[in-house]
Amino acid sequence: MLTARKYLLFFLLAGWAPAAHPQCTPVNLTAQQAHQRMMDLLHIPTIRPGFSGNANGPNPANYDEAKAGPFSKVPDPLVLNNGKAVTTQKMWWSVRQPQIVAAFNEDVVGKVPKNLPPVHWEVVSMTHEMNGDTPVITKKLVGHVDNSGCPAIKVDIELTLSTPANARGPVPVIMEFDLSPEVMAMFAKRFPNLFKQTGPTWQHMVLSHGWGYASYIPTSVQPDNGAGLTEGIIGLGNKGQPRSPDQWGALRAWAWGASRALDYFETDKAVDARRVGIAGHSRYGKAALIAMAYDPRFAIGYISSSGEGGAKLYRHIYGEGVGNLASDEWYWMAGNFIRYDGPLTVNDLPVDANELIALCAPRPVFVSGGATAKGDGWVDAKGMFLAEAGANAVYRLLGQKGLGTDVFPPILTPLTSGTLAFRQHDQGHTPMPNYPYFLDWAKRWLD
Repeated sequence: MLTARKYLLFFLLAGWAPAAHPQCTPVNLTAQQAHQRMMDLLHIPTIRPGFSGNANGPNPANYDEAKAGPFSKVPDPLVLNNGKAVTTQKMWWSVRQPQIVAAFNEDVVGKVPKNLPPVHWEVVSMTHEMNGDTPVITKKLVGHVDNSGCPAIKVDIELTLSTPANARGPVPVIMEFDLSPEVMAMFAKRFPNLFKQTGPTWQHMVLSHGWGYASYIPTSVQPDNGAGLTEGIIGLGNKGQPRSPDQWGALRAWAWGASRALDYFETDKAVDARRVGIAGHSRYGKAALIAMAYDPRFAIGYISSSGEGGAKLYRHIYGEGVGNLASDEWYWMAGNFIRYDGPLTVNDLPVDANELIALCAPRPVFVSGGATAKGDGWVDAKGMFLAEAGANAVYRLLGQKGLGTDVFPPILTPLTSGTLAFRQHDQGHTPMPNYPYFLDWAKRWLD
């Protein structure tokens, strides 16, 4: 029989602390230590190296479409785990959709812990200002996550909301995953030409439609590094202890934060919370797509250059690959994802990006990419298109047109007639050239 002292020691060694002692001391691991710990938990001695973006570097990425595949069958979103076809909307919602969510939770994005602490939103400031020639009301907001269970970890969600000052009622809002002001200033100093604005900003374009815009800072929810997994909301949920292999990574945590912003929008009379769109570019495009897939309240999505882990088919071996996520950005994903770059391969993945896009159905999603020859080949525009085309059948089952084709279009050719949209621009790794196309297409649902 366990004595009280042995009982306490048993649970402390298991990583559990009694509720009577809510204080916690976060474990400090370097990114390398945290990665090695996860590999040890998974009993993986080594993984394959990620692809190099340098054609002359070691293990260069493939940019030859003839060698891209897919070389194995892409999972069908309308086939149940037992092989039975999904033929009705009821089968999709009651059986197949939960199966896909469960697979992504287990092997790709990770599981969100139950009973995460609540968020209290504070309006820090409200100012009347001008964006170009449009008067707006801008609110600076902070979402304070209750950290009474672990005071050593503080999470304050940073959000800014601007709505037209002359609006007669609640307006649609486009919320973009954004860089923090500190990171923006650093980039602007190091790469001054990168941030030169030659046309209207995305915010001004949104205002021209009579809508509002919001800027959400994902790194205020979860740090963008492997050493930060015992910090942020992931660390807070685990009381400062390292995560288990099936728990969420940063992408899912950033998506969780976006949903908490939407919680606030539902309380703000200036916002029509039923018409909130979500937008993200590159790694934030990945997180925006995950947010769209997991939270049915988001009305529409603009997913720009999201690549591997986002809208790109994992099985289309072009540009960024599974190995890059498993070795370099492993903390974005569930720990279990590393297995697909070790004893398993991409062909063993139980899901693919077509099913992530299918989880957004029947809501509209615009997938954007830049030209391979102009610096956006890493994100694989064709692989993203193929994933969208692979979600078509689900959209049709749910009464929508979807993308309307499975033929990859020439560059600069917009596919915007359906509930899924796609366009590849010619200006590299940037969301701006396709923003006007997205906003004009979005009017069908947001006006």
